[in-house]
Amino acid sequence: MSTATASDANKASTLLFSPFRLRDVTFPNRIVIAPMQMYKAAPDGRATDWHFQHLAKYAIGGAGTVMTEGLIIDPIGRNTYGDLGLWDDAQVAPLRRIVDFLHGEGVVAAAQLHHAGPKSSRQRPWEGLNSLTEVEAARGEVPWTPVSSTTTGSVSHWRAPRALTVEEIAALVEAYGQGARRANEAGFDVIDVHAAHGYLIHSFLSPVANKRDDAYGGDLAGRMRFALEIAESIRRHWPQGKPLFFRISCVDWRKDLDDRSDGWTIEDSCVLARELSARGVDLIDCSSGGIRAENSMMDYAKQRRKLQRGHQVPYAEQIRRDTGVPTMAVGVILDGPQAEAILQKGQADLIAIGREALTDPHWALHAAQALGTDPDWEKWPPSYGWWLQLRERIGVEG
Repeated sequence: MSTATASDANKASTLLFSPFRLRDVTFPNRIVIAPMQMYKAAPDGRATDWHFQHLAKYAIGGAGTVMTEGLIIDPIGRNTYGDLGLWDDAQVAPLRRIVDFLHGEGVVAAAQLHHAGPKSSRQRPWEGLNSLTEVEAARGEVPWTPVSSTTTGSVSHWRAPRALTVEEIAALVEAYGQGARRANEAGFDVIDVHAAHGYLIHSFLSPVANKRDDAYGGDLAGRMRFALEIAESIRRHWPQGKPLFFRISCVDWRKDLDDRSDGWTIEDSCVLARELSARGVDLIDCSSGGIRAENSMMDYAKQRRKLQRGHQVPYAEQIRRDTGVPTMAVGVILDGPQAEAILQKGQADLIAIGREALTDPHWALHAAQALGTDPDWEKWPPSYGWWLQLRERIGVEG
């Protein structure tokens, strides 16, 4: 047997490093870099060199898909003044530069569309993540009034939102569509809509927040209306050959990780998944919680509580099983063997990696080695791989 053939025979076959196809897009592997807010945008919401280097290193690091942080579709929907935007045509070109690099590395480029709703008008996290104050106003970051489904806020000491009118809802539905148009102009292959974590769309979905008595409130059909209209609007402006994802909080409450009894439920999520699928959504991105501050990861941190590995994976599994809609698992997925096991069990179709990628931009390449799919460093950029293979052949003492 030749050396090349022997090497090929030793490579393990995995689902994590197998391709996956949705519409006209083939994902080279199942690893997706999750959207992570950097709060580093230019004052006009444009991407900078910071965002280029932040996303480029994940493409070099072996991920099959790299997703932007949430791109805000209307300036009133910014979390902070540091949020990236896609509400203006001038914001397209800097994103196109990033997309071109990702494509040059053979990576699928994904954009997340976002509106923070009742969680808008805030400080950056390292400044406190509270409502903007006179301190920020003095440097030009003037507070504004957030918008939501109703006047119910997420946190009592944050700036209270006002309820959107029906006319304003219609304008935002179109703004999502225009955001999709701009994403296409920037060259993105996939759109992911952020409808989780207590942000605008989630504030309509959840009965905890939505107290409207018109067509956008009340029963499940009314509370889903805004999300479904957004999916339809995006599909009118987004090419039919390009996939559309929706990130949802599959359940509202996480006082205990097994408590699904209140607010938005996993059963509601299955209904929503079917309705979104009927409107051209291809995959459900499965997260949880956030409708109130006491149900957020930050609250867990304050309480010094620990999250379990893969704590949200069962949501992705149930939606995939009960609806037939593909899903993406996210949340405390720490290494390649864990990710591979999720796929092998049929719990999800894609794996999103966030904080672990912050600590290790080469997470995907290290996962390949841990799973035995890259014994010869061939998945690494040749400029790196030959050095690393050489060191391995030489060996290190001690």
